[in-house]
Amino acid sequence: MALLRREPRTVTGPTDRVVVVGAGLAGLSCALRLAGAGRRVTVLEREPVPGGRAGLIEDSGFRFDTGPTVLTMPDLIRDVFAAVDEDMDDWLDLMPVEPLYRAFYPDGSQLDVHSDVDAMADEIARVVSPQEADGYRRYVDFVSQLYRYEMRDFIDRNIDSPVDLLTENLARLVALGGFRRLAPKVRQYLSDPRTERLFSFQAMYAGLSPQDALAIYAVIAYMDSVAGVYFPKGGMHALPRAMAAAAEKHGVDIRYSTEVASVERHGTRASGVITTDGERFEADVVVLNPDLPVAYRELLGEEPWSVRRLRYSPSCFLLLAGSAASYTKTAHHNIHFGRSWDQVFRELIDERRLMSDPSILVTNPTYSDPALAPEGKQVYYVLFPTPNLDAPIDWRSEGPRYRDQVVRTLEERGYVGFGDGIEVEHVTTPLDWAHRGMERGAPFAAAHSFSQTGPFRPSNIWGENVVFTGSGTQPGVGVPMVLVSGRLAAERVTGVDPGYAPSYVR
Repeated sequence: MALLRREPRTVTGPTDRVVVVGAGLAGLSCALRLAGAGRRVTVLEREPVPGGRAGLIEDSGFRFDTGPTVLTMPDLIRDVFAAVDEDMDDWLDLMPVEPLYRAFYPDGSQLDVHSDVDAMADEIARVVSPQEADGYRRYVDFVSQLYRYEMRDFIDRNIDSPVDLLTENLARLVALGGFRRLAPKVRQYLSDPRTERLFSFQAMYAGLSPQDALAIYAVIAYMDSVAGVYFPKGGMHALPRAMAAAAEKHGVDIRYSTEVASVERHGTRASGVITTDGERFEADVVVLNPDLPVAYRELLGEEPWSVRRLRYSPSCFLLLAGSAASYTKTAHHNIHFGRSWDQVFRELIDERRLMSDPSILVTNPTYSDPALAPEGKQVYYVLFPTPNLDAPIDWRSEGPRYRDQVVRTLEERGYVGFGDGIEVEHVTTPLDWAHRGMERGAPFAAAHSFSQTGPFRPSNIWGENVVFTGSGTQPGVGVPMVLVSGRLAAERVTGVDPGYAPSYVR
């Protein structure tokens, strides 16, 4: 129970007609909830398909997901469909990924990550030591408590002011050590560098090094490594496709290949949106799903101080490859750690240069769903973290050179003949992310430093009746967070249902 509980701010005036700009995961989550609450909802999406960052490229029989590859917390997805009285299982076939990750280390050792605590403890005892396995069990207890204390009061709730953080769970988080630094906190439980890296690399998603991130972000490790990882049959893009189909079934009007040029407003009140074709869509409320800084600048013609001050997460170089090569030692998600660790983050964040000894993610979605490629072929999603566009790197010239370096690094890490096996490829550089509408070419949005978290992150409500949703606003980055963001945006329109208690926060 909050010590100083206040009702969150909502839009003013009528809310019957809502225009949602963008059919990303957050926009669709918001649209479904608003439709379930009886609103007339129109979604305007500039691409020919839904998904936003969770997009799709189809090329020569290969199906490539262009955005997130790790799907956790299926109860969050189930809750979205339940908003329109639909069963997620009727729309989406989620397959558990096992192992969740396979981690490879420079000394030749490897660790498989399991969501079952006993199985994971056995794996750590086998590869590292029984003592480290005991520390892992204590770490699971820690991150599980973090999740319970954080979810209801700090993630799954609209926060208008630092005063809103004054809850009993805040005191519990402080006592638990949630506001200490992540890396030292992890080392209280895990002493081997291999396990420490495995359960702290998620700080990268928050745009920080484990040395700088708050321990509360170990909750990402809970979502990744304790709650389980899943993969939708048909690829990650199956998720926004299913959400969009359910929304249309329940009366949401989705207009694809329709780009919004501006929000029509009078002072701080929006009255509709204007497309690049000059079409006007009238609205009582406008919900903006594009990257928040871009939405402010390009659609509202505003750039408030709270947005100008933001610092952004590192970016990434993404190679999507349709390949004839296959490898027997890999799993669905593979993390290859370099010898350096702290140095990687210094290079990316402090020095703003490319990694000299990269740690990388290689996802092989055809490991779980061979139908994503022609028979006998494979799809590889290769992600190398890079600095964002604040770094003085000219990606127009650097992109081709770095692509070749990525292939060489993969071959050095065991993917023998990777370059020769490529039949189809698509490359995304930080400059490409920027061209797709991501501020500073940062697909992980603004970094989750203390001053950019919770009430200090840009608010999801502006003026009288404009609402933001997506990773740039509260609660933050990642598929679970943007699904929650859609619900928080909907509550800015409808108000909070006092009897609502989703299963994932009970």
